[in-house]
Amino acid sequence: MLLATVLDVPLRERNTLLLAAGFAPIYRETKLDARELEPVRAALDAILRRQEPYPAVVMNRRRDILGSNDAARNFFGFLLGRQPELVGERHELKSEANVLRLMFDPRGLRPHVRNWEAVAEALVARVHREAVGGVKDAATAELLKEVLTYPEVPRRLGKPSLETPLVPVISIEFAKNGEVFHFFSAVTTLGTPQDITVQEMRIESFFPADAATASRARRLAESR
Repeated sequence: MLLATVLDVPLRERNTLLLAAGFAPIYRETKLDARELEPVRAALDAILRRQEPYPAVVMNRRRDILGSNDAARNFFGFLLGRQPELVGERHELKSEANVLRLMFDPRGLRPHVRNWEAVAEALVARVHREAVGGVKDAATAELLKEVLTYPEVPRRLGKPSLETPLVPVISIEFAKNGEVFHFFSAVTTLGTPQDITVQEMRIESFFPADAATASRARRLAESR
């Protein structure tokens, strides 16, 4: 445990080390809707609300969307249009959507991202860098393999350069129906977690990169 702490080994892998050494795992993987994580849910809700009228989503290690604010549901619902597998009856982004699939699938957000290749490259690099201390679990590896087989995905994305510095924010340009939105996104985590679920959560917040985007985002939120 001391060695794992010094090496900053993720909690899931600490359990694996303990099992390999003949000990019982000590870190729990609690469901997000469990009573024990009520304070965490309250904190996430507060973060999501404070981000309005700009989008924000909560994801797990595989980039499945666990929650989002109204702005995210409305904005991405606007971009995706009426697709039952992605958008619900209220024209809002479904909570079970996956960020990687949404970004790489030609039926998803990809056609509406003007700088898609740069965003995709940065996203893949983040998956490699942030995945459980740099080691992808089987489900994440399979998901990454899947999205890299989508049409017209550059082959070089399959082998990202880990020497390239990870940028602090990702700039992304969305466009639809003549409306252009310039955002930059920042991914944050909750500090000092003692639960696997909490440690592996990511909060991605989208901030307007210019006054025009801020105005359009507010107008879209009000109209929907």
